[in-house]
Amino acid sequence: MSQADDITVLLVRAREGDGDALEKLLPQVYDELRTLAHRYLMRENAGHTLSTTALVHEAYLRLSAGASNDWRDRAHFFGYAATIMRNILVDYARRRGAAKRGGDKIPVDWDNCEASVEAVAADMLALDEALTRLEQADPALARVVELRFFAGLSLEETAEVIGRSTRSVDRDWNKARAFLHHAMS
Repeated sequence: MSQADDITVLLVRAREGDGDALEKLLPQVYDELRTLAHRYLMRENAGHTLSTTALVHEAYLRLSAGASNDWRDRAHFFGYAATIMRNILVDYARRRGAAKRGGDKIPVDWDNCEASVEAVAADMLALDEALTRLEQADPALARVVELRFFAGLSLEETAEVIGRSTRSVDRDWNKARAFLHHAMS
């Protein structure tokens, strides 16, 4: 049995109410969650104070505390985890943007800094607002963005999660990117 099959079995057991299954799941998905979190944080400013480990742990806490443990398989679980991580980063950006001058400042390495923390937070908020508009206009396109951009799933994995052909997902991905580019410019 492959690791993907093991993960799917644990997810099914967790969905059926087996509390041990969720605990056994963490060691199996931890490295992949770290990779996913690292991808997110690579897009952030170098002075970002949220670490990969902190993002993974916060996401796992939200995943394990959530009442929605109806994950069908590995791809569905990681898509859901990506959405959770996106929400954590958006919440973090909102807190950073709402902080008053002074006490919440973070050290910035001005030699290596391409953008200010405020600009990065604004970009994350702009992306979230654009995704919210996309979700209102076409929820299916927004789901493709979450799975492709945030979860880092391939076209094939995304197609499997949402139950559509790879070609349709590719068309939706292109439409969604065009929508977001227009909405954010």
